Formats: sequence, structure tokens, C-alpha cells
Amino acid sequence: MENRFVVLQELMGYKFKDISFLTRAMTHSSYSNENKKEKLKNNERLEFLGDSVLGLIISEYLFSHYLNLEEGQLTKIRAKIVCEASLGSASKALRLGEFMLFGRGEEMTGGRERTSILSDAFEALIAALFLDGGMEEARNFVLRRLSAVIEDAVQGRLFVDYKTRLQEVIQIQKGNRIKYDIVREEGPDHSKIFYTEVKLNDVVIGIGSGHSKKESEQEAAKEGLKWLSKDA
Repeated sequence: MENRFVVLQELMGYKFKDISFLTRAMTHSSYSNENKKEKLKNNERLEFLGDSVLGLIISEYLFSHYLNLEEGQLTKIRAKIVCEASLGSASKALRLGEFMLFGRGEEMTGGRERTSILSDAFEALIAALFLDGGMEEARNFVLRRLSAVIEDAVQGRLFVDYKTRLQEVIQIQKGNRIKYDIVREEGPDHSKIFYTEVKLNDVVIGIGSGHSKKESEQEAAKEGLKWLSKDA
């Protein structure tokens, strides 16, 4: 098992003293459930810890480096940095999907590319680093891997693609269909507002508005994700 993670450690720029932390961070629940004889624990508890460690690292960095920003601004910027889309992208850049242990079902349904899974794995990896090497190693890793994301978030360049996220969520269950409909337009041509409904299998799950069709669709998808979260 240790040989599996040699390349990953090279990509991370860190060699684990206790490889079991890394193994656990890369073990999805589908694998541990299907291979109980191996007695491997999945990464869900590490994800819980990693979320807190990540939040502290980013909060401390923003607090120390952006003295002109108010509390509300810091909170919004941090939320963009630690969101699922940003962590998923960082995870893909590190090729985490290649090294994860999946059960057959999750493997066949595209788990290695699923943003939600990769985001969770990134947080689990942060926790593994924290437990193995301490806060300084975790901080160095986080700031190195998320430096571009942090800068984009501070400069207001970070875009959250809610439509892609919604599509990934609904694809977990086969047969689901998503459709966007512009239901009305208001205002003069130079300042028109578009209203969009997003439907899941003909059921309206979100309504959004914006000064362009794309913006209104993104807002509708955002509301759709909130609806699905409440429904779960």
C-alpha cells in the first residue's frame, strides 16, 4: 500500500512519518465498506478535522495579510476559498483522484472525478498532514496549493459555477434531468432583468434572476442546490 503513495508524496512535497494517515485520507467509504477484511478506516473523520484546520489556516492568513478588510469581507472571501469548487480544483491539480481507494460501484460512476468527493479528500489530506507533521506542515501545504485561489478570491476573480455543481449532484442518481427555462424578462433593453427556473425532472427546484441569461441561470442553480440540500 505504501508504494501506491510514493508519487503522491512527491507531488505534495512531504514524506509521511506514519503512512497510515495518508492511507486513511485516501480511503473512500465505498472502499472500506466493500473490503472490510482489510480493516481500513475511511477518510470521513479526517475530513471533519481537516475542515477545521483549513478554516483556521485561511482565517489566520487573511487576518494577517489583509489588514484593510472588514469582518464581513473576510468572511465572504474565506467562504469562496474553502468552498467545494475551489478545493475540488486544488485536488484535481494534485491528481488526488488517481490515488484514492474506491469501491467498485463508486469507481464505475465516476467517483475519481466527482468534485464533492475530491473536495472532501483534500480536507482529509490536510488533517493527515496536521496529525503527522503538525500545524506548520499543514499550513505550508495549504498556502502553497491554494495561493492562486486566495489571490483570485481577494481580487474578486473567483467564479463559482453553480450549474456544473448542480449537474454533478443530480447525476449521482441515474435518470435525473435538469432543464433551465427563461420564464420572464423585465425592464428596458439597456437594463433588462431575466428570470430563470431550473427544473429537476419537471419539478421547479430554483428560481434565479440576473442582468443576463447566464447570470440568472447560475442564480437558479444556486437556489436549486439549496433546495436539494434541504430535501436531503
